[in-house]
Amino acid sequence: MQQLRVFNLPRQVAPEELSESAVVVIDLLRASSTICQALAAGAREVVPFLEVEEALAASVADRANVVLGGERGGLRIEGFDLGNSPSEYTAASVGGRRVFLTTTNGTRAPDHARQARRVIVGAFVNLSAVVKSILNEPRIDILCAGTGGAESREDILAAGAIVEQLVSGDRTQWQLNEAAQAALETWQARGNKLALELRFTPGGVNLLSIGMDRDLVDCARVDSLPVVPELNAVAWRITLP
Repeated sequence: MQQLRVFNLPRQVAPEELSESAVVVIDLLRASSTICQALAAGAREVVPFLEVEEALAASVADRANVVLGGERGGLRIEGFDLGNSPSEYTAASVGGRRVFLTTTNGTRAPDHARQARRVIVGAFVNLSAVVKSILNEPRIDILCAGTGGAESREDILAAGAIVEQLVSGDRTQWQLNEAAQAALETWQARGNKLALELRFTPGGVNLLSIGMDRDLVDCARVDSLPVVPELNAVAWRITLP
């Protein structure tokens, strides 16, 4: 029987408990969606950083080939090239270059999962590609980033969508924890228009408050990017296989 667990926040599971798992990290609004877009647009790699100063210091040696991206308070960091909106990450802005990314919540989830056997970045934009990549894994953990230390409904919706596709073949072969079952039910109870649904989530409310409505639409484009970003925990970089 395959084991499938959802954790609504990183602190709900100890890092060492993930060591035998294929972990899908989700920060739907917006780091996960942005990482997918950056790699789909031709970025060589995405390197996640916890702190602004760390990203700046690491970029100095290769600045011409590095795109600094990220946000604090939802807005582009002073001195950075790009913010955290997927639409900013185009072939022209990141193609052939390295992206050093730091965000308030999203780049902390991969760090929490660094002991896992595999770490994959999941979002709505690459939903089916992620499911196909992990379908035969014996143990799957979905790790939601949350927002400001609190659970975020947008991450749980994305987790529920992954759960639904995974168990659609033969539900009896899957063992779900309570949070996985709850995420599935949350996803199945959603409204018909996903982008509209996201407007009422914690991350969505934050984006609307700073005028970034377009990001909600971009992050709701299900299966628009057939990419599976995967973290190399040793080299500490996210690339496409």
